[in-house]
Amino acid sequence: MSVQRRRMRGFVTLREVASLAEVSIGTASKALNGAGKLSEQTRERVIACARRLGFRPNDLAQSLHRGQSFTVGAISNDSFGRFAMPIMEGLEECLADRSMSVFMCNATDDPLREARHVESLLGKRVDGIVVTGRRADPRAALQVHASGVPVVYVYSQIDDPAALSLLPDDQGGAVLACAHLARLGRRRIAHVSGPERFEAVRLRRSGFQSALAQAGLPVDERMTLCGDWSEAWGRDAVQQLFGGRRRVPDAIFCGNDQIARGVVDALRERGAAVPADVAVVGFDNWQIIAEACRPPLTTVDMNLKQLGREAGRRLIELIAGRKHAGVHRLPCSLVVRASCGAPT
Repeated sequence: MSVQRRRMRGFVTLREVASLAEVSIGTASKALNGAGKLSEQTRERVIACARRLGFRPNDLAQSLHRGQSFTVGAISNDSFGRFAMPIMEGLEECLADRSMSVFMCNATDDPLREARHVESLLGKRVDGIVVTGRRADPRAALQVHASGVPVVYVYSQIDDPAALSLLPDDQGGAVLACAHLARLGRRRIAHVSGPERFEAVRLRRSGFQSALAQAGLPVDERMTLCGDWSEAWGRDAVQQLFGGRRRVPDAIFCGNDQIARGVVDALRERGAAVPADVAVVGFDNWQIIAEACRPPLTTVDMNLKQLGREAGRRLIELIAGRKHAGVHRLPCSLVVRASCGAPT
């Protein structure tokens, strides 16, 4: 049968590669897997014949033979991809170094859909699963039953001390932002954030209060406001902060970049210059918002891509049998742009 007819058939066997190379099936297998003691000439001839035929190994058969599929499942509830995509990018970069592939599934906050994805991934014999979402609050544990497949929760967590959760350090990120404002000479720092029911909101407020205390600045509860994760709330918050008060902020630390952009717009409408009159710092480093803001927004970066890389590294170690458990918070960083008043 001609090479062209073999390719048209859509499937080339190892037997055909061996026949074309005029070697045994065992020799062909060793040559393609880099195993055995073969002459370089024989190995190169087998590889050349495999390429000529378009031979692709049966990954499932190989995985059964070696007890590892070199595939990982990723389940996310982040429909927009704002948080999940940078994490997945870091995860894939880490796993690519080990020739491991990622199957990504979107559960869209649907427990039944998530359960189907889990069964499908387990059926594919994945070596591990990474779970992420659009918020870091505790969620239900993934039901992997007695499969023994290791699971890493990244930007997500469960109430199980035996589980491994990797999260950004929200509190530490807030300390970075507010300490920076204090070093720039700001003395009346307000905080505008999202709904208090979210753990991230409470942690960022704690970091805000801690940084002010370390700088010897008072915390005025009237200048700590919680609302929605939206630009509209940022604009409304400015009206509350500047509505007839004698003591108005000279800096505002915002719980996310959307709020911060609303704050900047509202300040401009009031005739307050940013950062000359009021410095503004956000949280998330959502570049499409932070860089389009006028002036460009100083903001806390949660380093989500690095979080994904760390998830990949820890998962590889779990697959190898090493134990990891507990909640681990990775450092954030501050991206300085014009809105805080520091030279850039």
